[in-house]
Amino acid sequence: MAKNQNQNQKQGKSEASKGSEKIVGEAVPATVKELLGRTGFRGEITQVKVLVEEGRDKGRSMRRNVRGAVRVGDTLMLRETEIEARRIKSNITKGNYN
Repeated sequence: MAKNQNQNQKQGKSEASKGSEKIVGEAVPATVKELLGRTGFRGEITQVKVLVEEGRDKGRSMRRNVRGAVRVGDTLMLRETEIEARRIKSNITKGNYN
């Protein structure tokens, strides 16, 4: 174990989790403007439209997937603002969002 850590340090590798190197900078606040529907295998994900409040993409409206309770007016802290969620194709949604 100690040999592996020493080798990783010599090679410049970090012990960070997979994909964490992509996320740089601070979290950016975004306000939920609209609930678009539910997605996920059991409907546990809510797709929302948010408006980015600060940062490089200030004023940008984008679609995001949120896990957990969320309602219009909530503020989400986004770790990145470059990737947008795919649109829900199905007309059947789990939940009552008309």
